[in-house]
Amino acid sequence: MTLLDIFPSLRSGGMLPRLDPAVWPRETHYDPDGRITVGGVALADIADQYGTPTYVLDEGEVRERCRAYRRAFPDAEIIYAGKALLTRTVAEWIGDEGLSLDVCSAGELTTALSSWTDPRRIILHGNGKPFAELETAVNCGVGRIVIDSLTEIPLLAALATRPQQVLLRISPDIDVHGHPAVRTGVTDQKFGFPIGSDLVAEAVERIARQSNLDLIGLHCHIGSQIYDPFHYGEAVRRMIGEMARIQAAFGITLGDLDLGGGHAVAYRSGDAEMNLAELADIIDDGLDAACARHGFPRPKIALEPGRAIVARAGVTLYRVLSIKHIEGRTFVTVDGGMSDNPRVALYGAHYEAVVANRHPTGPQMTATIAGRYCEAGDILATDIRLPADLRPGEVLAVPCTGAYHHSLASSYNGVGRPPIVAVNDGQSRELVRRETIADLLARDVG
Repeated sequence: MTLLDIFPSLRSGGMLPRLDPAVWPRETHYDPDGRITVGGVALADIADQYGTPTYVLDEGEVRERCRAYRRAFPDAEIIYAGKALLTRTVAEWIGDEGLSLDVCSAGELTTALSSWTDPRRIILHGNGKPFAELETAVNCGVGRIVIDSLTEIPLLAALATRPQQVLLRISPDIDVHGHPAVRTGVTDQKFGFPIGSDLVAEAVERIARQSNLDLIGLHCHIGSQIYDPFHYGEAVRRMIGEMARIQAAFGITLGDLDLGGGHAVAYRSGDAEMNLAELADIIDDGLDAACARHGFPRPKIALEPGRAIVARAGVTLYRVLSIKHIEGRTFVTVDGGMSDNPRVALYGAHYEAVVANRHPTGPQMTATIAGRYCEAGDILATDIRLPADLRPGEVLAVPCTGAYHHSLASSYNGVGRPPIVAVNDGQSRELVRRETIADLLARDVG
């Protein structure tokens, strides 16, 4: 029996309700057999072809999110934060859509360059850049390097054989009251120079003395999963004030202001997320007010979305291994867990999950989805409604897993990392293959 028998309206062109587009890729549907499809491909078919766990990435969703940012901020530079998810193909997609790219290591830089990304559109970040990585970046001709410490200034000056554009990272002392691990706008953390401090003045003075370093602007990043756009308006006001102070003290008029990323996405239905139109208005109003107040020329704005580009494009597939009923609680164990999604353990993140291989129509149960790893904290989701007749072997899909899943994945317990499979227009293709036991043993040279 198919859904055509259960729901006759499907025969006349009707469709089952779509899964929440705030959490799932826009092109997510149920097919006539009740299976979830993304990008025109049934997730159950992907599980059968590529195995599980598998990261599924909707190319159309990534591209549309890039376009949404360019529409909302036509005069700003949109710089994709590669740490969220970076493969050669993802770098090609964001380049096709007119975005620049930021990287945090030589590995990310090499991945970007291998996709034919123009090095002049690459920005190098990081609070601890080894000498070899700075050397690689300079030799490759990256467009901008964000200076995060006084130590980096003489190193860059020694390496640069031509003028190297740099930004100075500032902590604007803005507390977005998120998880402590992602509150990067406060002064009591490892990134950047505290706003208004003697350290800022010392950094500017040292850079100004180097003829081959060109200080073009300031950078800040105030945190992650921020849904209130007014935090960015405050960041604009404080950063313009700092740029005006630098102009008064050193006669340097900085023309670039990079406001970083951190724009919230919804991981579950009902979660708050950033409204790009409101963000654009608040940044624009903040610039008008701050520049008028300080008599400072309006700088060029840059934004660095990462999660907001790729999170919703990703879906992770798991197979159910077992179902246990223990003291009134139901545990559904799957063949993945904290190795492929460490965000639950690291940040207390919350996710939804649904059965992907059929559309349940009967009674439901409340369950905890547990991972396979030897840790009591290996839990993927709690209080999830699943069919009461769930069976081992069925496929579960967890949405909004495109950002910081593959990037943070590990081979804990000797289990290889999952593949990434892209879907688009009814076709699937593997972007990153599954890590095998042979791959793990190849590194063990002892």
